Amino acid sequence: MNDSTLPVYILKRFTDALRAQVGIDALKAVFEKAGLPTDWVDPAHMLGLDDVSAAQAYSQLQGAMRTYYGRGARGILFRIGGTMWEQVLNDAPLAIKAQSKLVRALPAAMRFKPTLDVLAKILSARTGGVTVHSLDLDWLFVDRISPTTLGHREDMAICFVTQGLIRESLFWATGHEFDIEETSCRAMGKKECEFKIITGAKS
Repeated sequence: MNDSTLPVYILKRFTDALRAQVGIDALKAVFEKAGLPTDWVDPAHMLGLDDVSAAQAYSQLQGAMRTYYGRGARGILFRIGGTMWEQVLNDAPLAIKAQSKLVRALPAAMRFKPTLDVLAKILSARTGGVTVHSLDLDWLFVDRISPTTLGHREDMAICFVTQGLIRESLFWATGHEFDIEETSCRAMGKKECEFKIITGAKS
């Protein structure tokens, strides 16, 4: 059963970032090679989708990027995730934006988990879809929905955009960069995508 959904505003910001990173002409070439409609470069196309269709498009677009750019797709998609953070935060529902303002009002040392909680709510289509857990001295960001992986089976983790979102959200909150490692991925047949955030100390 397909349980993957994605808010349409996240898909729109993703396609905006794709155009900015690779250019419209190159993006059309990516779509053509993958057999996707070239009119997908137009953001207006995405506005009529529901959350299920948005998840499918999100997965197809990232798959097309990995096919076209090979190993180079990782860096492109990671950077795209980073550029998307403040944009999707600005587009998020009012309750999430209010929560993010409270996070920035906290002392810097206390912002780590609340920031990840905000990102989890942005990416979650339902309660518990994305959660945050302490892991010894580090943290674990667990995505049980992961639209990136929809319809894909790979021998490696593929959620590069989510990694970029995690890293940039934490930099936005703390001013520090953290190493993010995807230790489990649904594309590899796992039940959930897990991202280990290496801090070295509990925040």
